Amino acid sequence: MRGRISVPGDKSISHRALMLGAMAEGETVILGMAPGEDVRSTQECLQKIGVNIQKQNRATRVRGRGSADLKETESVLDAGNSGTTMRLLAGILATQNFITTVTGDVSLRRRPMQRIIEPLTQMGAKITAQENGCAPLAIHGGKLRGIHYKLPVASAQVKSCVLFAGLGATGETMIEEPIPTRDHSERMLLRMGARLAVSSNQLSVNSDRLSVNNKKISIRAGRLEGCEIDVPGDFSSAAFFIAAALLLPQSELIIENVGVNPTRTAFLDVAREMGAEVEIINWRNESYEPAADLIVRHQTLQGIQIFGNRIPLFIDEIPILAVMAAQAEGETHIREARELRVKESDRITALVRNLRAMGARVEELPDGFVITGPTKLRGAEIDSFGDHRIAMAFAIAGLLADSPTTIDGADCADISFPGFFELLKKKCIS
Repeated sequence: MRGRISVPGDKSISHRALMLGAMAEGETVILGMAPGEDVRSTQECLQKIGVNIQKQNRATRVRGRGSADLKETESVLDAGNSGTTMRLLAGILATQNFITTVTGDVSLRRRPMQRIIEPLTQMGAKITAQENGCAPLAIHGGKLRGIHYKLPVASAQVKSCVLFAGLGATGETMIEEPIPTRDHSERMLLRMGARLAVSSNQLSVNSDRLSVNNKKISIRAGRLEGCEIDVPGDFSSAAFFIAAALLLPQSELIIENVGVNPTRTAFLDVAREMGAEVEIINWRNESYEPAADLIVRHQTLQGIQIFGNRIPLFIDEIPILAVMAAQAEGETHIREARELRVKESDRITALVRNLRAMGARVEELPDGFVITGPTKLRGAEIDSFGDHRIAMAFAIAGLLADSPTTIDGADCADISFPGFFELLKKKCIS
C-alpha cells in the first residue's frame, strides 16, 4: 500500500452542515461534502420539508429557511440506513408545529430510538413509535421547553438531537454527558452564532479544539447565520487505509486532509498503543475543525485491552481494529462495547463469524470479544450483513489472506465511502 490518497468528506460533519444550514438564515456553502448514501438521505429529507439544496461542482449550497419555517409534507421522510439522519432530524422536526413521519430501511427500523424519544417528550414533543421504541416515528412538534438532560448512554447523536431541539425551545437546554463524545455539533453551532456554552464557559471562536474534559453543554434559542464550511476527510473512512498500511509489508501511505478532531482520533491512540507509528503533519484549521495529513508505515502490532469510557470514542473503528487484532501478537480484549450490537448490524456477531471463517481465533463475549493473534488468514466467503464498516473491514482482511475472499453485499460500502474498492485496488501493489 503506497502513495498518496484522500478520502471522502467527513460524514458526521456533512450531516450537521446540511441540517444546521437548513435552520440558518442566509446561505450555507458546504465544500467537499461526503458523497455517500447516508448523507444523501439527509439531503433528500430536508428537500422534502422545503429546503433548497443545490450542488455546484465541489460546493453544495443550502438556502436556509430559519429555525421555524420548514414546510409540512405529506410524504414520509426516508432516512435510509442512516441513524444520524433519523436521530438528528427528529430534534429539528420536534420544533416544528406539524406532524412528520420518519422511517428507514429494515436495519434502521431495528435500531433503538427510545433514547431520543425520551428527552424530546420531556421537552414537549409528542412522538409515536413502534412498541419496541423503534421507527417509524410520527413526530408532532411545536412549542418546546428547555430541560436539563443527563445522557444515560454516551451518544453524540442523542446529544445533537437535544441541542437541535434546544434551538427552538424556551429557556435553557442543558445536556450532561457521562463521557465526552464527538463535538462536531458544538463546533458548528458556535460557527453559526448559536448561544452555546460548555461547562458554563463560552467557547473561544479561535480555538482549534474543545476540551474533552467538559461535561455540560447548554444552548438557548437563537438565530443561526449561514456560513462556509470546508469539510475535511472522514477519519473513520481513513481508518481502513491506516490499518491496511500498518498491516501490509513495505507499505508507506500518505492520507491527505483528514479531519483530526480530538474527539474522533481515539483510534490513533489505540493503534499507537499497539505499536503503530503514525506521523501527523501539515496541521490546519478548516471551519473550526482541525485537519492534517497522516503518514502511515508498516509496523508489527501487539495485542491490547480496551474497555470502559474509551469505547464510545472509537466505536465506528472497532470493526477494522478487530482485523488488526487478528494480526497482532497476543490477545486483544474489547469489552463493554454492547452498543456494537445495535449498530447497522450486530457488529459483535458479524465480526466473530467472519473472522472465524477466515481462521482467526476469536471468543465472543456478550459485550465484546477476545482475539488471539497473529493468525495467517485464509480466504473465505464473507457476509457483510449489509453493514458498510463490516464490508470494508473484511476487504482489508482479504488483502492479508492466502487465497481469494468474496464479500457478499459489498456494495453497502457506498453508504459511507463510494469508490472504496476502486481506491483500494489503485493503491495496492501486488
